[in-house]
Amino acid sequence: MKLLHLDSSILGAYSVSRQLSSDIVAREVALHPGIEIIYRDLAADAALHLSGAHMAVRQGAALEDAALGSDIAKGDAYVEELIAADIVVIGAPMYNFSIPTQLKAWIDRVAVAGKTFRYGANGPEGLLSKNKKVVIAAARGSVYSAGSPAAVYEHHDSYLSGLLSFLGITDITIIRAEGLAFSLEAKEAAIHQARQEIAAIAA
Repeated sequence: MKLLHLDSSILGAYSVSRQLSSDIVAREVALHPGIEIIYRDLAADAALHLSGAHMAVRQGAALEDAALGSDIAKGDAYVEELIAADIVVIGAPMYNFSIPTQLKAWIDRVAVAGKTFRYGANGPEGLLSKNKKVVIAAARGSVYSAGSPAAVYEHHDSYLSGLLSFLGITDITIIRAEGLAFSLEAKEAAIHQARQEIAAIAA
């Protein structure tokens, strides 16, 4: 088995999403001893944002920029890692109501027509295995879950779930730590609750 672990927080050791994604990986390792882990720190080693130059090369234009070539190769590796993974763990904090741009850059490289989805007679169809499992560690300063006053601003969980479903993945679990900025007590309680949910993850 293979596990792909992605982190996208810019906060390093201060990041709650990184702490929780690490806990999720540890849980999956306990459930699947010997699982192979591939780790990508999307903040420390970010891909370039998708550009016209990227698209031109994909359409057959000559590649004359070594940095662009290296970045395209990185994107190709992203796709292969995602396809090969049985489990994907994503550390995804909420920034300005959505995901970090570094994570969006990864998404723009793995959502590739003909590789992870295709257009058919009835519209787009996800090509990733429905047996693939995704666990998202979501962290946010306020509370945006359904029923909260700020729920209308939530473009994080819904975006990630929608994108993954578009690619064919249906087994998606989101572990949330919300209200982290309210107080130290609220932060500790939210992390504790998230860790209880992680401990309950089943194989």
